[in-house]
Amino acid sequence: MTKTLLAEFTAREGAEDEVARMILEYAEKVRQEEGNLAFDVYTKESSPRAYWIFEAYRDEDAFQVHLKAPYGGPFNAALTPLIEEDASVLTFLDPVSAP
Repeated sequence: MTKTLLAEFTAREGAEDEVARMILEYAEKVRQEEGNLAFDVYTKESSPRAYWIFEAYRDEDAFQVHLKAPYGGPFNAALTPLIEEDASVLTFLDPVSAP
């Protein structure tokens, strides 16, 4: 089953350009992962410092490979002081099926 999630965080005031650069560079790496199906970066129209990243992976195994990628830890360590939250807020999603 596909592993799908929404990651959310808010760039601190003054860190907007650095966060944008970092997340776009990170997105390029994640999209190269064999099991990645989507890594789409959005900002909230009414609050451009608020990021929403839609992620989809082939299955749980592909998601676990993503979590162990060597660039993930350094990215998150660099991102944390630049965002308002303690870390990205993750919401895991399930598809709605017809009954």
